[in-house]
Amino acid sequence: MQFTAAQIAMIINGKVEGNADTAVVSFGKIEEAQAGQLAFLANPKYEEYLYSTGASIIIINESQELKQKISATLIKVPDAYSAFATLLDRYQQIKRQQLVGIQQPAYIASTAKLGDHVFIGAFAYIGEHVIVADGAKIYPNAYLGDNVTIGENTIIHPGVRIYHDCIIGKNVSIHAGTVIGSDGFGFAPQADGTLKKVPQIGNVIIEDGVEIGANAAIDRATIGSTLIKSGAKLDNLLQIAHNVEVGNNSVIAAQTGISGSTKIGNHVMIGGQVGIVGHIKIADGTKINAQSGVSKTIKTPNTAITGSPAFDYTAALRSQAASRNLPGLEKRVLELEKQLKEIIEKLSLKSH
Repeated sequence: MQFTAAQIAMIINGKVEGNADTAVVSFGKIEEAQAGQLAFLANPKYEEYLYSTGASIIIINESQELKQKISATLIKVPDAYSAFATLLDRYQQIKRQQLVGIQQPAYIASTAKLGDHVFIGAFAYIGEHVIVADGAKIYPNAYLGDNVTIGENTIIHPGVRIYHDCIIGKNVSIHAGTVIGSDGFGFAPQADGTLKKVPQIGNVIIEDGVEIGANAAIDRATIGSTLIKSGAKLDNLLQIAHNVEVGNNSVIAAQTGISGSTKIGNHVMIGGQVGIVGHIKIADGTKINAQSGVSKTIKTPNTAITGSPAFDYTAALRSQAASRNLPGLEKRVLELEKQLKEIIEKLSLKSH
């Protein structure tokens, strides 16, 4: 696909400086881009390439001061990184709009309802009473169990498994290998020492605008729903247990595990490899550092925590700084003890 600078500027609300008819057919990193490609500059570390790149069009910040003449056509925007993301999203939308129809072989139950402009990939399984809304894309080898609902323009990537009764909203993206609605980890200890499985009869609800990475597992609720609210972004390799709630626009990085019935607030940021115990609440705006272990409810909004068990981020940094000084402090204490002993011995001799 070919786009001119004028067309791109219209999409990202930018201002063209140079030839508005300059056209590009692909994207390139600013340090490697060639003629016919579009690049962007958002990180000052790459400013030197602004003057040497072969890119035909470059998106830059309005605040960028030019130190020499540039041959490429520029598109100036308030935030180059955000504008570039918007452009890539539009590019993907155009490509996906061209992907429609049903590939064979695919199994689609007679009771399933498919909207307009949907795509069903080869070897996909669409169960009884499934609803696939307008514009949704179901890639090859995906599995949609009975009574699953897929919202408008949602993308289910290859190999995703969505168990029965789960509800997926609009404009959701679920990446390859992720499992939605597998059984929660519920077992009742018995008098004889065995563990009796507790049936998991709830579901998972994923609201609009959520993105879930590859190979994540989101368990269905024992009763009720495991809930991922609008705008949340979940990384690869996550474990979200039964009856967990993840708030609006919260972000969770890879290899994090959240135990059952924990409630994550809105706009929470959770780093990689965090472990969170069950039946607690995490306040809105909380920031949890990577590899932290959270064992208690966080009540104060916009708190930053770290460590295992996790506690206030600033206090933790002070504690770490103090612990690094312990060897020197130990040496000073030993020296002071030695000096004190010598003083006591001298005073003792004088008293006699």
